[in-house]
Amino acid sequence: MASSNGAAWLKAPKEHPLVVEPAPYPTPGDKEVIIKVGAIAVNPMDWIIQGLTNDLFSWLPYPYIGGTDASGTVVDVGSNVTKFRAGDRIVAFANCFAGHGAFQRYVAVHSSVAAPIPGNVSLVDAAVLPMGISSAAVGLYQKDMLALQYPTPDGAKPTGQTLLVWAGASSVGTNALQLAVASGYEVFTTASPRNFDYCRSLGAARVFDYKSPTVVTDIVAAFKGKTCAGALAVQSGTAEICGEIVSQIEGNKFVAMAETTPATMPEGVTAKALIANTIRESEVGAAIFDGFLPQALAKGQYQCQPPAVVVGEGLGAVQEALDRLRSGVASAQKLVVTL
Repeated sequence: MASSNGAAWLKAPKEHPLVVEPAPYPTPGDKEVIIKVGAIAVNPMDWIIQGLTNDLFSWLPYPYIGGTDASGTVVDVGSNVTKFRAGDRIVAFANCFAGHGAFQRYVAVHSSVAAPIPGNVSLVDAAVLPMGISSAAVGLYQKDMLALQYPTPDGAKPTGQTLLVWAGASSVGTNALQLAVASGYEVFTTASPRNFDYCRSLGAARVFDYKSPTVVTDIVAAFKGKTCAGALAVQSGTAEICGEIVSQIEGNKFVAMAETTPATMPEGVTAKALIANTIRESEVGAAIFDGFLPQALAKGQYQCQPPAVVVGEGLGAVQEALDRLRSGVASAQKLVVTL
């Protein structure tokens, strides 16, 4: 067991850069594991917390350790953890809002949102998954969201229904495409033309240019004769567009949206914001991190997407990754820091 820890701290609202300093070494709760972090990925939420803390996250305590996406090696387990042991390589969805952010050398993670990494997958590649797959899974499978049938590692039987995913090349979108296909759904999505083939490679049956002035009518026309399983609006500000589409087609008139801003929906259409952290308390966590992901990765049936791009090594590189992400240069890729 290591005797010391270190973290990239946000010590005050909007402080820049993050400060790399010692941190308390974590002790596992009864359902937690401690991992020595080998790779971490950054998400838009991470730079938003740093850059807009006073506006959106005024309740955050300081000093604060951010980050949700971590992969590494287990060094200790809680008393009720049986699925992992020291030495296992795992990927996990760290809970930065509970004092267990990923931007540190050792982190405690809940075993319900951790999965073993098979030998054919690197720590770097695995690190891109946690936030993306957790957000997508909450929107697709939770009973108060789209409530789709669960995926299987070899692919479920076709349901005869079609799902709309807005922003298929995003981190959440790439996971939503793969999960939905593995659950037996046909998937329509949107992307920029340069990412059409990329989305098709992840299972999308049809891809539409989200900037096209006729995108709504084009998607509605493509749904003719089909039954809609609902819509997942990944990109901020797109829930109302998805609502407009599902209001005109047959099927589930529900929009799961990855934003908290209330959206105005057409009559008969329901929209609800997905909260990725709720996966820890729902049956969805076990269904994905235990029942699906380990086997799907090992069989090569699930890809670690978007592709990882390593920004640098060490906690000092976390700030560079956040700055690059905020600048908007990370389209269809996930920025990773190795430790």
